[in-house]
Amino acid sequence: MREPVQPSDCRYTLSMLVARRFRLTGRVQGVGFRFFAESAAQREGVTGWIENRPDGSVEVLAEGESESLSRFEAKLRRGPAGARVERVDVFEDVPAGRTGEFTIRR
Repeated sequence: MREPVQPSDCRYTLSMLVARRFRLTGRVQGVGFRFFAESAAQREGVTGWIENRPDGSVEVLAEGESESLSRFEAKLRRGPAGARVERVDVFEDVPAGRTGEFTIRR
């Protein structure tokens, strides 16, 4: 019996993907954090979104290969030059096989 043919642009199976939600607090708004995260996600091949929250925090949903997501998380913890990340809460999420880009919501 033949193996199913996968589309050539399919880089991952769901079992290879991980998803995490991050909530970052500190000086994370008004310092270019969302643009920094968008650029980092693009470099790492991570999909998802980032948004400013009314309480002054930043929320991120990210999905990608485990090592890429770990590198992305390290960059979030560091932040851009003007940021001061005081706390990062990490929540495991269920990978949904999201495709596309990493977007800035608001």
